[in-house]
Amino acid sequence: MAEIIKNQSQLLERLKGCHECFEAKLAGNDGKRHILVCAGTGCLSSESAAILEELQKLIIEKNLKDKVEANKVGCFGFCSQGPFVKIFPEDRLYRGVKVKDATRIIDEDIIGGKVIEDLLYVDPATKQKVEKQDDINFYKKQLRISLHGCSLINPEVLEEAMGYGAFEGLIKALNTPRQEVINEVLASGIRGRGGAGFPTGRKWQFAYDQVSEEKYVICNGDEGDPGAFMDRSILEGNPVNVIEGMMIAGYAIGAKNGYFYVRAEYPIAVERLRIAIKEMEACGLLGDNILGTGFSFRCHIRLGAGAFVCGEETALLNSIEGKRGMPRPRPPFPAVKGLWGKPSIINNVETLASIPYILREGAAKFASIGTEKSKGTKVFALGGKVNNVGLVEVPMGVTLKELIFDIGGGIPNGKKFKAIQTGGPSGGCLTEKDLDTPIDYDNLVARGSMMGSGGAIVMDEDNCMVDVAKFYMEFICDESCGKCTPCRIGTKRMLEILTKITEGKGTTEDLEELKELANITKTNSLCALGQTAANPVTSTMTAFPEEYEAHVVDHKCPAHICKSMMEYYIIPEKCMGCTLCSRNCPAAAISVTDQPAKLPNKFIHHIDPAKCVKCGACLSGCRFGAIIKR
Repeated sequence: MAEIIKNQSQLLERLKGCHECFEAKLAGNDGKRHILVCAGTGCLSSESAAILEELQKLIIEKNLKDKVEANKVGCFGFCSQGPFVKIFPEDRLYRGVKVKDATRIIDEDIIGGKVIEDLLYVDPATKQKVEKQDDINFYKKQLRISLHGCSLINPEVLEEAMGYGAFEGLIKALNTPRQEVINEVLASGIRGRGGAGFPTGRKWQFAYDQVSEEKYVICNGDEGDPGAFMDRSILEGNPVNVIEGMMIAGYAIGAKNGYFYVRAEYPIAVERLRIAIKEMEACGLLGDNILGTGFSFRCHIRLGAGAFVCGEETALLNSIEGKRGMPRPRPPFPAVKGLWGKPSIINNVETLASIPYILREGAAKFASIGTEKSKGTKVFALGGKVNNVGLVEVPMGVTLKELIFDIGGGIPNGKKFKAIQTGGPSGGCLTEKDLDTPIDYDNLVARGSMMGSGGAIVMDEDNCMVDVAKFYMEFICDESCGKCTPCRIGTKRMLEILTKITEGKGTTEDLEELKELANITKTNSLCALGQTAANPVTSTMTAFPEEYEAHVVDHKCPAHICKSMMEYYIIPEKCMGCTLCSRNCPAAAISVTDQPAKLPNKFIHHIDPAKCVKCGACLSGCRFGAIIKR
């Protein structure tokens, strides 16, 4: 699309043509079958690129170019079932596809018209095979706004985005006074999806009210929470939608430049973002005097080096400016004095991805979704001890029970649900008593957790909550920038105490000191990293006090996770004397006793606790369930 689009009439005409082509593609009115292959990072790691290449090769070899097309799309979300291949116009979804299945898809489905039954999703409850994506429980309660276009459009082809609603919101914004655009965002009730939940429209208003020749819009794509991949998937699946949101923000506050700050660990997202920017520049949708309206805007990309603290907006500004990524004291806030001292607004990827919908569909429609104080939808990276791992976008107000058991499919292997950690390292653990809690910003905070950027890690009965708190504190301790003493020293000291407890050396006095340190770190740290660092500790101590007491009083880990307080044990009555465990043991810690086993001429085995390195090789290798942790 190298031809310059000079005005809104030309753009509207182009959008209409792209939309007609896209609708024809989905409905099969273009005379072709269309094969869509997931090219999100998760599926790419399972050879989806090779699957696409093989499909395209077979289409050429079998002279099907006039009848079939195969293209990449963004993330389908249901990561534990990928790689995905979807076929239109039938809207048929195949899951768990392998490279060898490409031939079957072409020969049996495309040419033979036969559904490949073993590649269909099987509902675990009904055992029925499901052909269409929307009929799978994982998708039924989802509503894609931020994930608009992901899994449907080719993220590297601008016309596909234009065929699926791109720039309709921008056109409306450019024909509306800037203050009214901000009013529309205010009326929508959208709050920042990056963690704190600050009203987006208010942030825009602050920047709009500043008098300055230069202002900036910054997209925070520095997604650092363990297990989080919301922003990455949005940028990989529909980068144009995020760019459009940034342009609307730029128009609203009077900015001419936008900066994408994206983790360098997201090379696919960065590459697709670069492609989208280049294509938009080539056709005049980025640059000077866009569509003849007098509005000029350019996008720039800056790569983050992976520092978690750079997700904090003032540390992010320092990083873009080439300084060390450390938070600045506030006030002044970035909307007043931000990038290079100029008024700047910082919104995360998911927030900006929602803005085109608000302008396109209207603030009232967005505000009709969600709860009274938390409007719209939220994307979660659902992971951990849950059957359906993946990316989920749900309306605010969906309960934790619906998220975990309806969408997530419950806990694997019949285990009991124990807790869910929301908000990443800055969040807290919620338990069974919280399952009926509607998910929104205020409800989660009231229960000792937070929304955060959207990480949601599920834990079952086999998780040790003291060990979980230690894991997150290790992360926070590593990622603290060290600028302020409460965070630098407080997190280190809390980690030392948690380590002491998990090694079986803790005391009741340590628990009191842990609580005191948590409070000091929270109330005195400079930025949100330190202010929320103790949340995993305080929430687990509140919800699971008996586990902490067992560690420091009985010196036992109820979940048998903390190695210093557990041992592997062979149950004599179950041991068959097969010798597999002793052959697998890397420490020669398993010996034969003189007691006869059930197998003829075999003897019961014994594990020497002094020699055992607690690697678990014996437990995982025993075929008779004779080895346990105690």
